[in-house]
Amino acid sequence: MERLSERLEAVRERIAIAAWQARRNPSEIMLLAVTKRFPAAAIREAYGAGLREFGENYVREMEAKAPEVQGLEGARFHLIGHLQSNKSGKAADLFQVIQTVDSPKLARRLNEAGRRIEVMLEVKLSPEQAKSGADPGELPELIEAVRGCENLRLAGLMTMPPWSEDVEASRPYFRRLRELGERHEVAGLSMGMSHDLEVAIEEGATCVRVGTALFGERSAG
Repeated sequence: MERLSERLEAVRERIAIAAWQARRNPSEIMLLAVTKRFPAAAIREAYGAGLREFGENYVREMEAKAPEVQGLEGARFHLIGHLQSNKSGKAADLFQVIQTVDSPKLARRLNEAGRRIEVMLEVKLSPEQAKSGADPGELPELIEAVRGCENLRLAGLMTMPPWSEDVEASRPYFRRLRELGERHEVAGLSMGMSHDLEVAIEEGATCVRVGTALFGERSAG
């Protein structure tokens, strides 16, 4: 616990400094603890350290952890990995936030699950084939579809830039997402990870997704 608490303090300090330099209020920026490929015990430990927002990439992995973490009052779980529409019902049972909605079909499937869910729209700004998300040109239709779903609340946009050791390489993608948010009047921006969260905050991130800086390197697999 002591080691996690130290790491958490260091990450919060990074967020605060970046926000101050960008003339922003640190309280506007959510720290999402990414716990994929870490055991449920890591979530409980992080909860004990004061964290309440947790990100997972896979429905099946969260399903296995759920029995051990479902009693954590006030904790919210975000799906930040690609979601196939045929798993939307299970995802709606497990997650309070889905950050990777990328089609009207998926939005409708989540709505049909009958649970109140906060959603973000994943936008594909990277040329990499492996990256998921909606094309920027598809956003008007997608926003309209989500806003037409009574059980969904549109919270913002999300993106994943290509990996680079150079944190400045992420800036154009973060800036583009901010511009899209402004154009479509969508305030939330989920962008930035352990290595480039400062750049993301400078470009307007309201949610940074941090795993390694909190929990260390993940095991392979």
